[in-house]
Amino acid sequence: MSISLSAERGERRRIAESTAFSIILALGFSHFLNDMMQSLLPALYPMLKGTYGLSYAQIGMITLTSQLISSVLQPAVGLFADHRPQPYSLAVGMGVTFIGLLLLASAVSYPMLVFAAALVGVGSAVFHPEASRVARMASGGRHGLAQSLFQVGGNVGSSLGPVLAAFIVIPRGQSSVGWFSAAALLAMAVLFAVGNWYRRERFAPPQSAGRYMAERPRLSRRRVAWTVAILLAVIFSKSFYTTSLNSYYTFYLISRFDLPIETAQIYLFAFLASVAVGTLIGGPVGDRIGRKAVIWVSIVGVLPFTLVLPYANLFWTGILTIVIGMTLASASSAIIVYALELVPGRIGMVAGLFFGLSFGMAGIGAAVLGRVADATSIDTVYQLCAFLPAIGLLTALLPDLGRPQPIGARNLRTAR
Repeated sequence: MSISLSAERGERRRIAESTAFSIILALGFSHFLNDMMQSLLPALYPMLKGTYGLSYAQIGMITLTSQLISSVLQPAVGLFADHRPQPYSLAVGMGVTFIGLLLLASAVSYPMLVFAAALVGVGSAVFHPEASRVARMASGGRHGLAQSLFQVGGNVGSSLGPVLAAFIVIPRGQSSVGWFSAAALLAMAVLFAVGNWYRRERFAPPQSAGRYMAERPRLSRRRVAWTVAILLAVIFSKSFYTTSLNSYYTFYLISRFDLPIETAQIYLFAFLASVAVGTLIGGPVGDRIGRKAVIWVSIVGVLPFTLVLPYANLFWTGILTIVIGMTLASASSAIIVYALELVPGRIGMVAGLFFGLSFGMAGIGAAVLGRVADATSIDTVYQLCAFLPAIGLLTALLPDLGRPQPIGARNLRTAR
């Protein structure tokens, strides 16, 4: 009888874990669609610059509008959801992105482009903090792996944007962006199903944290605040440098190496694909060796490559940007999970704060770097940004939260 009961419990656990994994994959797929649609906007910048006669500063303002709105709203959305979770807000947020895409496809003036970008920013603000919460709920304690799978979906989607722009949107014109609204509808259907699971899980009996649990030391509130400030500084350096490539890499290649737009988009795709690979690697590695080690190697380790990049030829420029993308991105999920472990019980607020800051810094960076490019040259942008990863040296001051340990091993050590 006990054997039968044990087998039944094991089967239930297996089904629950399978269901949770399918939720993580659904979130990753939705993130893929979301960021694929969002990445169409910066991929269109060379075409929009010529069509509307925009300056680099005006292009930066489009990014700033989208990213800053998302940055401000995400912590607020996350804090609200911590107190009043909204299972179907994911699908609603995707609906706002759907409207933004349709407006982007039909925009006939610069103000309409900015407004469409703002709506895309609102959609992101709703999507990211709640999706991070659901991914953590479904992680079974392997928070780094879950966060990586979720984020890598977005990275893969972002990497496809330039390719889609090069082969579909640029040849067929701005109105073809509207075709991708079908992806938003598909994402809304997937996220509605995720919302059903989320609603059921909220009222389910609490379960074990899973196979892995972090051993978190007790830190004073002052130490926690100082640690959060360091993480925000690291996010600043990472986001500012990344946006220099996301927004202006194609212009740099066209200006310095005289590449056609379509070829420059392929180079941008290679960079964004390397970001996806780095994100996928960083999460599971952080589960095993600790988040601080991953953050340290990622942010500081990229410095030699960023310093060499402005002086490399075309071949080495392509190689270096791939290495930079992989190295920087490996810290993405590690930073988020480290922050969530640092401030437990505030998943929505913390995820919203860090995702929001990433978006905000990217938007501000695009605007500032656009003005720098107008005042000097696009080459100067990369010469200045090369030193940003040096801020990552502050990682040495982060407290060691310990490596996530298998619960069985943790209990055995405690018993001893």
